[in-house]
Amino acid sequence: MLFLYCVMSSAAVKKSNLRVLYVGGSSNIETSAGKIDSSKVAASAKERAASFEAFLKTYFTSVKAIDAKAYSPDMSNDFDVTIIDGIPTPKRPRKILYDEQGNYAGTIQALYFPDDFDRPVITIADASDRLGRGIGLKTDWYCLCLDADAHHLVKDHPIFKGPWKTKITMTLKPTPEDAKHYTYFYDAPLPDSTMMWTVQKRGYMSHPGFRVGMVSRPWGFTDSPDAEYISSGVCAKTIDAVAIGRHANFLHWGFAASPADMTDEAKVVFANAVVYISKFAGKHPLARKYNDRRGTREYVKELKYLSTRQSWLDRQLSDSIFYSEIKKIKDTAIAKQKRGEQLNDEEKQYIDFEIPKKKTYEEYLIRYQKETFQLFGTDEEAYARYYDENKPYFYCPDAFYVLEIDEDAKSLGIANNDMRLIDKAINLWETGTDVEKGRRILKRYTLCRFDTPQQWREWFNKYQSKLFFTESGGWLWLVDTEDPTVPGNDYSILEKEKEEASRMPEINGETSHQNPVLASAIVKSSADGQKEVVLRVKIHPGYHIYGKVSDQDPYIPTEIKVETTGNWHNDGSLQLPVAKPLNQTGTTIYEDDVVFRQRIIGTGEGSAKVTISWQCCDDHICMPPQEKTFSIKF
Repeated sequence: MLFLYCVMSSAAVKKSNLRVLYVGGSSNIETSAGKIDSSKVAASAKERAASFEAFLKTYFTSVKAIDAKAYSPDMSNDFDVTIIDGIPTPKRPRKILYDEQGNYAGTIQALYFPDDFDRPVITIADASDRLGRGIGLKTDWYCLCLDADAHHLVKDHPIFKGPWKTKITMTLKPTPEDAKHYTYFYDAPLPDSTMMWTVQKRGYMSHPGFRVGMVSRPWGFTDSPDAEYISSGVCAKTIDAVAIGRHANFLHWGFAASPADMTDEAKVVFANAVVYISKFAGKHPLARKYNDRRGTREYVKELKYLSTRQSWLDRQLSDSIFYSEIKKIKDTAIAKQKRGEQLNDEEKQYIDFEIPKKKTYEEYLIRYQKETFQLFGTDEEAYARYYDENKPYFYCPDAFYVLEIDEDAKSLGIANNDMRLIDKAINLWETGTDVEKGRRILKRYTLCRFDTPQQWREWFNKYQSKLFFTESGGWLWLVDTEDPTVPGNDYSILEKEKEEASRMPEINGETSHQNPVLASAIVKSSADGQKEVVLRVKIHPGYHIYGKVSDQDPYIPTEIKVETTGNWHNDGSLQLPVAKPLNQTGTTIYEDDVVFRQRIIGTGEGSAKVTISWQCCDDHICMPPQEKTFSIKF
């Protein structure tokens, strides 16, 4: 079945006056797999660059081609559009961090552009991820597995319309089998066939060794006004993985072929894409995705599916098929070994392989549900209720695919992506109803750090109509504006707070079952020259101390008293960490590592006496109340 759109002869091309810079350096050869002949790669890169340069000169009057090693971001100021098909030298190289024990402690991503870079750019294939990750682009590396065909196009998108007229031939082809593995994300079963558009004459599936394209994660790709999905493509991931998409002034062209291997139809669309992205000069990303694997609310669908017996049975079946193939290889290797024949590398790999024992449903749940298993065990219906009831309140801290329930939002019955939550949080502070809860909500979901509820109310009233909520960008309410003077979009605040957290009071010693609570206190200088008493409490895994205690429970709440001397006094109430609910009575607890803060103001010399008292319990026993005092001079 074919669908034909309007066609234009290549001889009728009227050139655009846009100035285009092509930054080359990559080849048509997939260099990430196995040993590659470097001379062939170099020759292919030269051929590829020549192909792009000749193609671009067909459509644009001013074209310059350079190698990526010669590129720097300021060069883009002299061009309307920059096409990056190679990897330049980073302004800041990628760095892996380790702690004192040599354990992995994080990664500082390579930086190729400044945060305020606002020139239009098209990035080709995996260059989108490698160049964009340092500035928080949504064009992340979901999979280097994009082949030659596109599908689920936004057919009325400008790149399929002009300025050069296009012919888009859609053909009915089998739906990618891998997409069917993600049925829990879809509202309806996938059809056996899907309408597709051929972008490349060659792909890595039909031509092994040909360069592979890249798709980006679809979840949260369009949750901000600065991003848009344009097309998916045949790959090993979900049916809506992003093969072509835009984030601010960057357009991701995930297909890997040079113009020499593009179809004539795709060449026109690519030329239109150059014109389209040129319209975003002066723009830059609003929502920043610095964590490429940050969970969004769509992840709840996967977690819910992974709690079902059906998912366990599906996994048993796929494992059975996989291990039967392994067994064939192993049996062949054993037979060859007995005959004294030479084994190949694959046979050597599996000669001693032992097929694992099948996991029970309980073992499967322990692996995928982790702490939630402690609540529901093998009660499949309980998991379903849990995920359905709490879906409005899940959020993801700065961690890989971890979702937590925001008990503050849940206690108010307002979803975290409902703007009423911000309004309510300000109201809690304004009225003194629950100042700490209001502060926590505002800090968790915004990039503003105002000192008074009046400042918060003024900001909210002024920008309410421009606020939007992004999950992929950090579960934040941001402001739809390019104006850098408007508070609310400055991600550097989070980095400063991370640096501050790294300077928390050190805990001497390690917690244990015999000594489950350790505390330490320091005084820090705040930005305005005043002081802040910071008390850090570390709690042994499995234990807790109490926040608020209901009059129906017999526990003792944690109390902190800060007494000052000299010309110093406490300024406002003690800032409390987030507490978790213990039961239905309203009692809350603190677990793991928590920080209490008390701002103090004054001048001259002085000191603070910090006293903390607590009761520590686990699921079986409560210990006698304890108290500790710190004396700090400043």
